[in-house]
Amino acid sequence: MDFFSFDDTTDGDQETRRPGPLWRHALWAVAVTACAVGLGWAASAFRLGPPEYGIPSAAPGSPWALLAACGAAGLAAAALLRATAARIPVYAPGRVGFVLTFLGTRLALGFRPDAPVLAAGTAVALAAAAAWCAFAAATRRRAARAA
Repeated sequence: MDFFSFDDTTDGDQETRRPGPLWRHALWAVAVTACAVGLGWAASAFRLGPPEYGIPSAAPGSPWALLAACGAAGLAAAALLRATAARIPVYAPGRVGFVLTFLGTRLALGFRPDAPVLAAGTAVALAAAAAWCAFAAATRRRAARAA
């Protein structure tokens, strides 16, 4: 098997897996991340919820550092989901990566957290993506044992 190709088909789940060359997986992860960060940035112009609680609109100041941090975290989560989806069937890896990145971007721009809080949010997003992949792997093992 070539390292840069995720096309090792040994079972009949070719329709649900996402095989292909590495560049296609990388392009997919970058596209999902860019769309989610862009939509999160656009959504930060509006307040969500009443003034007593909810997510405030974007705080004043330059958003570039937060957008870069959210983009890096979202790219890592999307890459993890896509790499797992290339090997085993994973339900909706694009939607999961998009939602994690969008919510992280929206919350970060609304509340402007310090670096430790932003790192904790990144760790939570990556843990959620890893848990989604682990669930897919566990259900695949369980289905293989039952068959």
